[in-house]
Amino acid sequence: MGSKLLFYLVIKPLSLAPFRLLYVLSDFLYFVLFRLLGYRKEVVYKNLKKSFPEKSETEINAIAKKFYHHLADIIVESIKFFSISLPEANKRLEVINPELIDAFAEKNQPVILVGGHYCNWEIIAISLDLKIKHQTVALYSKLKNDFFNDAMLKTRSKYGIKMVTTKQSSTFFEVESANNTATVFGADQSPTHSKQVVWTNFLKQETAVAFGTERYAIKYNYPVIYGAISRTKRGHYSFEMSLITDTPRETPHGFITTEHTKRLENQIISEPAYWLWTHKRWKRKRKEDEIVY
Repeated sequence: MGSKLLFYLVIKPLSLAPFRLLYVLSDFLYFVLFRLLGYRKEVVYKNLKKSFPEKSETEINAIAKKFYHHLADIIVESIKFFSISLPEANKRLEVINPELIDAFAEKNQPVILVGGHYCNWEIIAISLDLKIKHQTVALYSKLKNDFFNDAMLKTRSKYGIKMVTTKQSSTFFEVESANNTATVFGADQSPTHSKQVVWTNFLKQETAVAFGTERYAIKYNYPVIYGAISRTKRGHYSFEMSLITDTPRETPHGFITTEHTKRLENQIISEPAYWLWTHKRWKRKRKEDEIVY
């Protein structure tokens, strides 16, 4: 009952507000998160200092402040997505080079799209299916709260994307993925429980990266495309794709995983404030017998 009241009395009415008013709320939310509550500041500063040991305290502070402004924007934009119209969703994301992925769709070739939690990744769920010829599919972890899980699914899928839980991923790839799909993997979170990982150096730290993207690409011989989200202005994003490989079975073990991780790392180094620094990315520690690629 509490979830429904929160959604229908607070979140849904807020989602009807125009972006300009929501960004006023975002500015206040930044103050609450950063100044008042210090939401996960210890995690954020620890992550930043280990990732950029060469940066001064002043530089780290500047990145952190910009990150919290961006985090507040992500929150209000995600609220807006509950009511966003199709024309509005369409103009919020520009796909720079759709011809790269559309060339595969024209050959009825399914692909894998991989990226990270950079800029506003939710815009991909809302808008990408409007922009490309494949059927876009997103893998997701089910929320513990059933009401919000259903609300999230309804919001993300309303403009065409198909949502598949990670627990259903094996069945999906076996049965449905050949139907000219572009399956989206967010591959930058800590794979705490997964046994299949590739260890690599990411932001100057030994990092375990989930192997799922590479495993499915090789098993089904699907081309792998990296998707880079960039912020063009407040509330507007671009999406540019680059091919990692169209012959995954010919790549050495770990190549696909380290390559998409490297491309995300390059984005973060270029504009560090737009990655999800509140995430405890480096919880997992490498065992002595595990190789770093």
